[in-house]
Amino acid sequence: MKNSSVQPPNREWDIKHLQIATDAAGVALWSWNVDTDEINMDERGFDLWGEPKRAKITFAELSSHIHPADRDRVAVAFNATRSHLGAYELDFRINVVDEIRWVAARGKGDDEGIVGRVMYGVFLDVTSRKNAEEAHELLAEEMSHRVKNLLAIACGLTAITSRSANSAAAMAHDLTQRLMALGRAHDLVRPSPGKDKNEALVGDLLSVLLAPYEGMGDFTRRVRVSVPRMIVGEAPATTLALVVHELATNSLKYGSLSAAGGMLDLSCHIDGRDLVIVWTETGGPRVIAPVSEGGFGSKLLRRGISDQLGGSIAFDWRAEGLIITMRLDSDRLAN
Repeated sequence: MKNSSVQPPNREWDIKHLQIATDAAGVALWSWNVDTDEINMDERGFDLWGEPKRAKITFAELSSHIHPADRDRVAVAFNATRSHLGAYELDFRINVVDEIRWVAARGKGDDEGIVGRVMYGVFLDVTSRKNAEEAHELLAEEMSHRVKNLLAIACGLTAITSRSANSAAAMAHDLTQRLMALGRAHDLVRPSPGKDKNEALVGDLLSVLLAPYEGMGDFTRRVRVSVPRMIVGEAPATTLALVVHELATNSLKYGSLSAAGGMLDLSCHIDGRDLVIVWTETGGPRVIAPVSEGGFGSKLLRRGISDQLGGSIAFDWRAEGLIITMRLDSDRLAN
């Protein structure tokens, strides 16, 4: 006896709900006649490829949209599906007007499921996923590059500090301060997902680097920073941080920051295409000009200013306080 509760398949119901499911999943349906090279797609497929809807379109016509760098690979891969056993997935780029989209083609090879010389499969728009993957890859590469650079800088700072320190404790202190200065600068310009360029303001950078010296001595505001609003890029910020920390360290040892009543004034102005930074120390011990050009610290300053920031540095050894003038290429500073 037949079970009257079992209903025959409702083909119209199945097609309707299949369309709802494919729309919800963003799936485009396609069929490919392996003999005539004709491809038929649903409306979503034509929208994805940027083609007006029509009864049929050939694989050769669709191939004109495929990114030139992917075209040969896709042609070979599609032909290879005829002999490939099991499911396959192929990702490639297509050009739609001025937009580049990523498409995933999925199906079954080795003529599995072929009906009347026609193969079936789906297209998926995977542009968002690919863009996210590329962003994460770029971020990972950037972080790897930055870590290598920081390790190289740390090695250089260790060598420089070891030559100037009088004791192991002094070396540890000086090196720690230098590395902390780099860390503070890094926080201002660290890369973030979705950001094409990492920038900070020159005033913010200088204020952060000199903040540890604010509360030292008789004045709570012994360091004054007056800087016009200007952008500093990631790489120049690291170099500028080293330069400023080196100058502050020398001032703390021998200049105005070594005295209880000493003051440091840091002012900037624009001169043509240059940013001019004037470092002025007052209230410290009497200044005596050095006989030689200086040690490794001085070389670090000049190399960083000239080679990496495209500028120059000049020292005015006045008895009442050292004045340092730095000229920096504003275009290079912003990159």
